Amino acid sequence: SRLLTGLLVPLCVYVIAAISLNLVVGFSGELSLGHAGFMCVGAYSSALFSHIASDIPQVPRFILAILIGAAVAAVFGVIIGIPVLRLRGDYLAIVTLAFGEIIKNLINVLYIGVDDKGIHVATSAAGLHLEAGGKQILKGALGISGTATLYKDIKSYFFLIGVLLLLLTLFIVQNLVNSRSGRAIMSTRDNRIAAESVGINITRYKLLAFTISAALAGVAGVLYAHNLSLLKVSVFDYNMSILVLVYVVLGGIGNIRGSIIATIILYALPELLRGFANYRMLIYAIVLIIMMLFNWAPAARDWRARMVEKFKGKKEKKEVA
Repeated sequence: SRLLTGLLVPLCVYVIAAISLNLVVGFSGELSLGHAGFMCVGAYSSALFSHIASDIPQVPRFILAILIGAAVAAVFGVIIGIPVLRLRGDYLAIVTLAFGEIIKNLINVLYIGVDDKGIHVATSAAGLHLEAGGKQILKGALGISGTATLYKDIKSYFFLIGVLLLLLTLFIVQNLVNSRSGRAIMSTRDNRIAAESVGINITRYKLLAFTISAALAGVAGVLYAHNLSLLKVSVFDYNMSILVLVYVVLGGIGNIRGSIIATIILYALPELLRGFANYRMLIYAIVLIIMMLFNWAPAARDWRARMVEKFKGKKEKKEVA
């Protein structure tokens, strides 16, 4: 249906965001509430590039937009991560939350245009002195419009592109987690003092995870920006960061497969339940509670462990037979 078709690309966006956040929350052991800020940076930097470089053919332009969005988000990840990752727990969460709000408010007052003389930046529409034929791209709180129309020839392939970006994200995260650096990152999560005692640089490895997570969030932002005709900064608020964090927690912290499943179910469910009118959010809340109990209640975890052992036992018997 058209409803499900419209959900496919946003599903890829949020799954990529959830996997990248799980790298920080699940494997690094730090609570970050500024993920929407990195998505916002990636979205706006790539959208600006797409409008400025509109003469480049669509396919190479989109590839460059992805790389630029990821690079700019990674740079912000390093800038924020160096001072912030020396903090822990609630303090880290508060500072990352503040970063997301600062980014949102800065973009709200920015006006960017381009003409024959180059790029112009101002804090008000009146401050942009564009020559005849110049184009205003970023309009403050009104955002950037017309980005999707720049890619009308490849718009129908955005879901395929989203799946490829999702597979690339999985490849990067899984290889990092199973590498020497990944083991060092997880050791800082499990026992900070023991990790320091064997010579592991805590800040360096946490910064590595934070930067890669920010870059992948920037990729999610690029896909989000180019799928919409109108990009507004108001969507990248505190609620988006919390939403992605909910996907990570309910899917299981440190569980990549769980993050994917939880994101697909919890993002699609409210849309699929629209026929239930006022009861849809009640059903959504009940599903949230059930998923939380299934993942984290001791009795449910013991039952899952027994089912896994039972399944393995049956499989071994079949192989012997």
